[in-house]
Order: sequence, then structure tokens, then C-alpha cells
Amino acid sequence: MWRLGAILYAWLAMGQTQILPVGEVRPGMRGAGYTVFAGEKIEQFDVEILGVLENAGPKQAIVLARLAGGPLAHTGVMQGMSGSPVYVNGKLLGAVALAFSLSKDPIAGIRPFEEMRQPQAGDQPLRASADCAGQALLDARSCTDASLLAGRPTSFAWGQTRLTEIATPVSFSGFTQTALDAFASRMRALGLEPRQGVTGGASARLPDGDPRTLRPGAMISVQLVSGDMSIGAEGTLTHIEGTRVYAFGHRFISLGDVEMPFASAEVLTLLPNLATSFKISAARRLMGIVTHDYNTAVRGEIGRKADLIPVSVSVGGGGRASRYQLEMVRDPVLTPFLLQMAVFSAIDATERIVGQMSYGVRQRIDFMNAAAVDAYNIYSGDFNVPMLAAQSGAIPLAYSMQPGFADLRVKRVEINVQAWPGRRQLTIESVTAGRSVAQPGESIPLTVVFAADGERVTRTIQYPVAAGAPAGNLHFTVADGPSTNLTELRDLVFAPPKSAAHVVNLLGRLRGNTQAYLRVWRAEASYKAQGEDLPAPPPSAAMLLARSEGPSSGAVNYNSKIAEFPIGVGEFMITGNKTVFVEVKQ
Repeated sequence: MWRLGAILYAWLAMGQTQILPVGEVRPGMRGAGYTVFAGEKIEQFDVEILGVLENAGPKQAIVLARLAGGPLAHTGVMQGMSGSPVYVNGKLLGAVALAFSLSKDPIAGIRPFEEMRQPQAGDQPLRASADCAGQALLDARSCTDASLLAGRPTSFAWGQTRLTEIATPVSFSGFTQTALDAFASRMRALGLEPRQGVTGGASARLPDGDPRTLRPGAMISVQLVSGDMSIGAEGTLTHIEGTRVYAFGHRFISLGDVEMPFASAEVLTLLPNLATSFKISAARRLMGIVTHDYNTAVRGEIGRKADLIPVSVSVGGGGRASRYQLEMVRDPVLTPFLLQMAVFSAIDATERIVGQMSYGVRQRIDFMNAAAVDAYNIYSGDFNVPMLAAQSGAIPLAYSMQPGFADLRVKRVEINVQAWPGRRQLTIESVTAGRSVAQPGESIPLTVVFAADGERVTRTIQYPVAAGAPAGNLHFTVADGPSTNLTELRDLVFAPPKSAAHVVNLLGRLRGNTQAYLRVWRAEASYKAQGEDLPAPPPSAAMLLARSEGPSSGAVNYNSKIAEFPIGVGEFMITGNKTVFVEVKQ
């Protein structure tokens, strides 16, 4: 009987497979499933059909089945089994995709292969929150996660019992446990279960494999990050049609069209667990790329190479230094999130992350067809500072990778972090003017005082009032970089970018937080046109601009800037803002 099953499976694996429509499925039918329990050997398990849950999701059906054989009586349905193909009467029914948590029996939900072939109604690729990303671009303190991930795995409830997509085990190598704990809740919300130290652990690039050796039921690992740190998400291959492959039987993260490398994987052991058992596996050989990540399946193509982003992360301070060379998948949602994790882990592995610390973050994003963007900021404080430092690199990357600009492709990313013990933070305490009234042509002395832990730092600036300046109040605001960005660039950030040049120009105009900025302005109407300030235009032009629609073409602002001057104070994070005014008389 076993020999007959093996012959049948070999015939099915050669691509001569017929598909069993879910409409022909009846309770009591018996079939066979295939998965890997140890090593890379594909083994058979028994399947008994219990029934069909019609319209369990939007135009979706789920086949309930009892599994048996191998270690399943002991482990139940395991993480890593997602995608295990199930055949009934020699025809492919679908893939093991859902399970009941805390179930005593290995009862599984099978995703019909009919649904795995095409995106289903209601499929929506995951996207970052535009409002959060835009606000964070102006001030990282205003958004807890620039690459905010949303969405949860599909589940179907019967009272307190839920049939839920089998969580995808994600294996990490080279990451600290603190980093995994810090990001675990966001990963679990997406149906991903982080596991530490269960990949192959090698920092070298995986070797290429022979895609012709792949068979349905084989274990695969989607490689999100490779190099000195690695992240792989494990599942099972369901079906092969020529160069196209199907796996998982449910979404990975629901990213839509993607380009992520996948490798064959070896199961090192099984770990039975009272809540959910799982496979411990290691990626071995690159086989192709995942091209689609939708609600009902992961689809890909064998023999293709993925276009990845080279990333360099270095951390130094107190005589310690570490450097990581990585490659990351290219995705507008996932890449910034992965970068934030990698930088946080690198900081945690090199420096202490509790107590008063300061981190200088210098970042460079190189583009293939545009000028590079550089940024430098310092983050200082007592709590959550490493997370802010790690997030600061992810924010501009998330903005630059937003969809719609095929000609703006990231070439590489480099992040250098310098750590110092203690606080390096100055607060703008006051700004005072040397005179309360001035005439055109006269100079106004302005004194700015910065305070930190009882210490004071003073800077003095002379502002010459232009000859012919109109009478009225002249305002002087001294503010940190993020606050000045918020005043100057809010309309540009939240307006849909019109071109790749627009994106790069905006990123290049962002002020860092290591300087204060003296802004000279009047309380008069000014306008923006194509991102440029038009202070006090003629009445006829103002009327036309006021009627313009869109935040970047004619937005009115009753804060007309006349001049701006940076104020340097050294290697400190600057916060706060103060304003004073001087009356100009003719």
C-alpha cells in the first residue's frame, strides 16, 4: 500500500495533477497529504474529510478534515505545515491552511486549490499608514512606527473556538532576544510567529539549488533578510505548474505583488507544544522567488533571482564597534520595518539600551537614478531612545519607497550609529531681542539661550532689517529642526508626490535635529506654489492662488517667512521653540 502511494505521489509531482473541485467534496472521503517531518524527506499523512464550510469567507470555502499518521497524534497541526498538499482520489484538493488552537485532535482547515490559483474578492495588499508615515517624516516622536503594519490573519469563530490561519514561523539569526521581544507583538498581529536561533545561522549567502528537485510537500523558507542577520519564514510547497509554484494556502503578510527569494529548507526537529506545535527548520538552497502574496496563497516562480537592497549597519561607541552587511527584500511596507528591527538589534548587541543614552544616527540612501539623500540626527533621553534611533532610519526609506515611482529605486542604504553615555540634549530656553523697536537698515541683536541639566549655552545673532522694510511687527522664532519642518513642509509631506524628483527634493530639504533654526517672519498671508514660498504676492496673484486647489499648489499660510538661519551648538539633540517680536517703524 505504501509503495502504491509513493508511486501515485511521484506521478502527481510530475505535474500531471487533476484538481478536485470543492463542489465534489463529500464528508467521509479519504485522501493523503504530504509534508516534511524530518530532514528534507516528504512523508505522507492520512486525511479524512469531515465537511465543507461554505462561504466561510468572502466567496471562500474551507474543507474541514481530520489528519492522522506520522507524529500528528502527538503534535497536532503544526506551524510550518501551511501549504501541505492534500489529494483525494488522485486529485489535488488543496492545502492545509487553518487549525484550531488548543485542539486535542489534529483537525485542519484545507484551502481549496481552486481558490489558491486566483486572488479572491476582498484581497487588499497591506500598505503602511500614509498619515503616520508622513507625520513621522516631519517628527519621529509623533508616530510610534513609520512602517505601521496593519491587518490580521483570517479566522472563523464558533463561540469561543476559532479556526485560524496557521501562524507562519519566522526564524531569526543574528538578532538579539530583546529585539525579537520588542517587535513580537506587531509580527504576531500579522500571523507571524518569531523564533530565535533556528535558521542555519550562516552569514554567507545561501547557495543556488536545482529547482527541478522541488516537489509538492517540500519545506520552503521565504528569505526576508540575508547576510550577517537573517530572517526566513517557513511553510510548505503545495503545487508546481511549469515554473509557477503555489504554497502556504493563506497569506504570508498580504503584501500583494512582491519579489522575495525563497529557498528549500530542512526540518531539524519538531517541537510539540500544548498551544501550537511547530517545525524547527533551516534554509538550505535558493530556488526562486515569491511573486504574489494574497489572501488565499503565496505564489512564485522557480529559477528566478530576487532584486534585493544591500544594507550596511554599523554601531560604535566607548571603544566598541560592530558592522553588519545585509540584503533585504524590496517592499515599501516590509523593508522599512525590517530595517528598523535590524538597527535596533545592532544597537542592542553593541550598547546598553536602558538608562540615559544618546545616539547619533547618520543615514545615506543611494538611488539608482537620483541624487543620494543624507540625514543626521541625535536621539537622547532615558526611555525608548534606541527605538527612536532605529526608527529614524526607517522613516525616510518608507517615504522614498512609496508606490507609484518606478524610476525611483533604492540602490543601497547605509546607517551609522554613534553611541554616547548620558544625555546630549539641549532645550531652547529663551530668545530675547536687544531692542523692542527698530528702523529699516538697523541691526537687531538676538540672544538665544539653550539649557541642559543646569548648564546654559548662549548664541547671539545679528539680524539686519532690510532697507525699505514695511512697518509692523517682525517675529523671530527659534525652533528645533522637526518643529521647523512641521511649519515649512507639512503641506508638501501630506500632498501626493507628483514625481520621483519631488520625493528626493523633499527628503533633501528635511532639517536635522542637531541645530536650531531662527525663522524671521511676518503675520501676513503667503502662499506655496509647486512647493516654493511666495510671501506677500500682489493682490491679483493672491486671489488666483487662494482659489487654487491642493495643498501644494496655492496653500495659504498666515506666517510669511522672510529669512531663516541655522544655529549650531555642537553634538546635541535640540528641542523646543520660542518666539519674540520687534516692531519696525518707518
